[in-house]
Amino acid sequence: MAYDERLGERIAQVLDEKKVAYIEKKMMGGLCFMVDGKMCVGIVKNELMARIGTEKYEEALKKEGCKEMNFTGRSMKGYVFLEPEAIDMDKDLEYWVQLCLDFNPLAKASKKKKKKT
Repeated sequence: MAYDERLGERIAQVLDEKKVAYIEKKMMGGLCFMVDGKMCVGIVKNELMARIGTEKYEEALKKEGCKEMNFTGRSMKGYVFLEPEAIDMDKDLEYWVQLCLDFNPLAKASKKKKKKT
């Protein structure tokens, strides 16, 4: 199991309950939930990856179980990882998913790669 599939089901349930249109996309060895064509929330191994933006970033890092997202040796501002204990309660998972949804309209979409002809 490359990522926590049960966590994926829980995220999908939150998004469905909120009537959010999303696409699940496997990437980076995990699973991402794309909203409006932008990475919104995801899973890497057994941790939630939350795209919350820079405005809420410092405040979020003070919460138990929240840490910097660091793939390449430097942190990615605006993204955090949440340890399983931080999201084991449904209300906690919903809180973090809602932070991601609140930031999503402000997020920039990735540039589409041009296809070679």
